[in-house]
Amino acid sequence: MPGSVPLALGLDTVGLQVPWYFRCPISLELMQDPVTVATGQTYDRASIESWVATGNTTCPVTRAPLADFTLIPNHTLRRLIQEWCVAHRSLGVERIPTPKQPADPDLIRSLIAQGPALPVLRKLRALARESDKNRLVMATHETRAALVEMAFGGSAEEAQAEAMAVLALVGMGEAEAVDVVGREDRVTRLGKVLGSQGTTLEAKVNAGAVVEAAAAVSGAEARVVLGAADGVIEGLVALVDEKANARAVRIGIRGVFALCLAKENRQRAVSAGAASALARRVAEGGCAGELERALAAVERLSRTEGGREAVVSGAGGGAALVIALVRAMSGRAAEHAAGALVAVVGGSEVLQLEAVRAGAMSQLLMMVQGGCSERAKRKAQHLLKLLRSAWPTTDSMANSADFLQPY
Repeated sequence: MPGSVPLALGLDTVGLQVPWYFRCPISLELMQDPVTVATGQTYDRASIESWVATGNTTCPVTRAPLADFTLIPNHTLRRLIQEWCVAHRSLGVERIPTPKQPADPDLIRSLIAQGPALPVLRKLRALARESDKNRLVMATHETRAALVEMAFGGSAEEAQAEAMAVLALVGMGEAEAVDVVGREDRVTRLGKVLGSQGTTLEAKVNAGAVVEAAAAVSGAEARVVLGAADGVIEGLVALVDEKANARAVRIGIRGVFALCLAKENRQRAVSAGAASALARRVAEGGCAGELERALAAVERLSRTEGGREAVVSGAGGGAALVIALVRAMSGRAAEHAAGALVAVVGGSEVLQLEAVRAGAMSQLLMMVQGGCSERAKRKAQHLLKLLRSAWPTTDSMANSADFLQPY
């Protein structure tokens, strides 16, 4: 039977040992929120949730199949851990906080049943903002469908705006998206909120989040309907261009990306300034954590009529964008960065030379030789061939065709 183990990471006290039964069997760190699974084993909530989220269906310790994925808070063990922390406070150990429990589903149902009253909607919004756990409890079809009716129904305008804010936080499933996209008046309302000069930025951000949520779970036909509505794409582009609101930028990028998955929307997006706005964001490094989606949209739009020119002009001539794209080829967005770079430098020897100077060669060779997808490798190979004329003549790579394959 193990005795104790070295102190968990994050607790710096030298010489102190944490009892083995206070440590999560997955992370081996002091448990912050111990929960028990169907097999009777206890884990830290964050660790077991991550284990299940990656597709595992067995108990990590016993390897027995989990009959269900219910996580029961182990209050007794948590209190013992807290007492241990307090007892060792003089050694620098901080007491773990008492986790806030998710909202009671009965409370959510009771609030929804009261209808579109402002105090009720504000309570729902506060609960949704409070934690991911609360949003998960609220993410039922019944709750979402009721919120859709409140956001687009005949209630007062202020109540509609509040319901839209809650819906933006909770999100939508396919059924609720159909309820929105299938009604012309609802799509029109989203366009008016996004495109109106008299609408608050918060209301526009919430409407943009609803558009993005609907587009993300819908097929191409629904995306076309959303993209064709007056004010929708234009409003999302305006969000991308926001200067001091990271949430607005993030939702704008996600919305444009989702709508541009439908080819029919891309020309309208270019005309609305989406290519220029996204290129500026990429060049400036201000994508609010959505670089991958921004690059994917830039790649698609740069292959649309007028898109390449808009991308280059939006980035102030292209040099800054080229440098940003080369830099992005070392991360998760490598494939889209390479694809966008093909379109951007394809008609410009100046930009091809700029790409080489920025270090595109080494990044592309790592893509070809590394663990990228076959599609990413083909894009890298095509770009290597395209940049071949810009390589220094003294560079031995300039005379090598080892990595150049048909695109």
